Amino acid sequence: AIATTKLGTGAVLQVVSATDSTFRSTTSLSYVTASNTLSVNITPSSTSSKIFIVCSASTRVSNQAFYTIYRDSTNLAGSNGMVENYFDDSSGDNRSSIAMSILDTPSTTSQITYQLYFKNSAGTTFINHNNTKGSITAMEIAG
Repeated sequence: AIATTKLGTGAVLQVVSATDSTFRSTTSLSYVTASNTLSVNITPSSTSSKIFIVCSASTRVSNQAFYTIYRDSTNLAGSNGMVENYFDDSSGDNRSSIAMSILDTPSTTSQITYQLYFKNSAGTTFINHNNTKGSITAMEIAG
C-alpha cells in the first residue's frame, strides 16, 4: 500500500524564491519595478490557500522613497506602500535596508506573480546598493 499524508491548515505546501544583486534606481513618482528580478511566480494548489511573501533589499535614498509588493498588477498596500525611507539632509544620502512581509489571500489557482515595486517623491531611489543581494520568497500556506 502507498502511504499518503494529509497536510492540515497552515502547512507550507510550496516555496519559491528569487534574488537580485543588480544595482537599480528610479526617479519615478509612481511605483515601478526598475526592471528588477525581485519577482516570483507561484501557482496556488487551492483557492483557499494563502501566500506569505517576504522581501528584503538594501536601499539608498536621496530624499523620500516608498516600497511595496505587488500581486500581478495589484499593490498589496496603499499608495504609501509597506516601507518608507526618508532622508532630510541635502549634503548626502541615506543607506539602509528594507524588509517587508504580508499574508495574501489571492483566491485563485492560476499562476500569480509577486514583485518588489518602489517609487520616490523627489531625487533618486536605489535598491541593491553596491550590488548587495535582495531576495523575495513566497510560500503557499494551506487554507
